[in-house]
Amino acid sequence: MMQAIARAIQWLTALSHPEGFNVGLNLGRAAGAGVTDHLHFHIVPRWVGDTNFMTITGETRVIAQWLDDTWSALQRLIAQDASGGFPATQSD
Repeated sequence: MMQAIARAIQWLTALSHPEGFNVGLNLGRAAGAGVTDHLHFHIVPRWVGDTNFMTITGETRVIAQWLDDTWSALQRLIAQDASGGFPATQSD
């Protein structure tokens, strides 16, 4: 699981060049929308100063790209990685 998380971080780094990440684990029924024995991780790219007034006052997250566009770009990186064309990083 940790290797998969590390690879996802590499893909997200190549995609959006964040300055850091929040990686979190949700475990159990209460943390998984009522699904028994549920387990999942969140990998959230972060930038210095990315907490803004929308998050603080409006309890709303803002991203500067449509999620469909982000997903399409991420799928291209994953396919490139699967074909051996993804650039290696220092953590490889």
